[in-house]
Amino acid sequence: MLDANLKAQLGAYLQRIENPVEIVASLDDTEASAKLRDLIKDIAEASPLIQVVETRGGPHRTPSFSVNRPGEAGGLRFAGLPMGHEFTSLVLALLQVGGYPPKVDEAILKQIRELEGDFEFEIYISLTCHNCPDVVQALNLMAIQNPRIKTTMIDGALFQDEVKERQVMAVPTVFLNGTHFGQGRMSLEEILAKIDTGGAAREAEKIAAKEPFDVLIVGGGPAGAAAAVYAARKGIRTGVASERFGGQVLDTLGIENFVSVKETEGPKFAHALEEHVRHYDVDIMNLQRAKALVPASGLIEVQLESGASLKSRTVIITTGARWRNINVPGEKEYRNKGVAYCPHCDGPLFKGKRVAVIGGGNSGVEAAIDLAGLVAHVTLVEFDTQLRADAVLQRKLATLPNVTVILNAQTTEVTGDGQKVNGLVYKDRASGESKRVELEGVFVQIGLVPNTEWLKGAVELSRHGEIIVDARGQTSLPGVFAAGDATTVPFKQIIIAAGDGAKAALGAFDHLMRS
Repeated sequence: MLDANLKAQLGAYLQRIENPVEIVASLDDTEASAKLRDLIKDIAEASPLIQVVETRGGPHRTPSFSVNRPGEAGGLRFAGLPMGHEFTSLVLALLQVGGYPPKVDEAILKQIRELEGDFEFEIYISLTCHNCPDVVQALNLMAIQNPRIKTTMIDGALFQDEVKERQVMAVPTVFLNGTHFGQGRMSLEEILAKIDTGGAAREAEKIAAKEPFDVLIVGGGPAGAAAAVYAARKGIRTGVASERFGGQVLDTLGIENFVSVKETEGPKFAHALEEHVRHYDVDIMNLQRAKALVPASGLIEVQLESGASLKSRTVIITTGARWRNINVPGEKEYRNKGVAYCPHCDGPLFKGKRVAVIGGGNSGVEAAIDLAGLVAHVTLVEFDTQLRADAVLQRKLATLPNVTVILNAQTTEVTGDGQKVNGLVYKDRASGESKRVELEGVFVQIGLVPNTEWLKGAVELSRHGEIIVDARGQTSLPGVFAAGDATTVPFKQIIIAAGDGAKAALGAFDHLMRS
């Protein structure tokens, strides 16, 4: 199942296992079971501490397997073949069950162990989803730490009947004790906050008690990470309050234009950013959403949605941007029920179906090209009279027989049957005629909107809602700087955001020295 190179890498990783691990597989005569049998055989050959037990069918999904300590009931299970992005989830599960300590703060591990109640999670994933492994790995870790927690990763492409019955139209989708729990990327901290209701209040109390910072960075994307590194290296008290460290990079699949890094994936890049920041004395506060910015007696106060507030001598805003909505009837109602924003994640759920892509820029055309290899037909709808994507992408698009491009078209409605999407309505801007396309999915790819609503009245914003900054990243409010996609700086690119973050940190340090 695994090639020689991957076997060698796996063997090197599994040398870290200290205790016996048992894989109990539920198999049958299908091709999927045969592939799974080959995989777990390769795993067992990679470490003498791993034993395999095969069962025929049984109460579990087939094919599937649990990873547990010998003699213990399986707390974590993989239903399907955990390859692609999920292979890392499998390797981490083997290591952690085998006694290798997770790289998680002890306070969080203690919180997991002390959870009261029985929790059975089911996570529907696609093997091409780059957001899914974070959720799978977080829940696997929880199941290893607490025997009252059980979790199963389910490959939606393999268990299509379940996907249809439960109306799973976006991944990852998580069920807890049979009830819908959440969709999309979720960190370990976010999952804990949802099931440990007292945890958020305890964290807010801790944050409110913190002493003022010299530099407080609001936002944890590339701009925020760079600002934190540059500020911390100056030896000043530095804090980062972030809704999710990594920001929009977490939702980016391929990164091929960050100079010196030939190719990487968004989640890997985000993890590297956080590791670099944690190398310095930086106070990182995750799951913190900013609500208001208020000057306060010589300091600047950032009020948080949690009810807590932080104070600092200077503030750097790096809250980035989010996907722009088309804002038509049906978009909100059918989000994650056929309306999607990540073709890499959710594309496999629409295999053999008809979908539309809204947007003719690079993102839209790339999405149409990717989806064309999975779905029955793609309809690309563009508002302008011509596509705006790079010529090389347009040439590739033109070679695909199952793609239709509609130009000069304004999307006016996403339609559905109350449960899922069944069509899209657009207006021909030349004739004014309204037309309908029957389909099962709509992927929105029309650009970004800055996350700056909380700053209205505090700093000067452009008509597009971007923070107006000068050459040093200074905003209209003394002591408040900004960097990255939330600002008026042109060209929203990771490398530009990182450079802006470094510049804003140096600007903030210079302000501190002069004031």
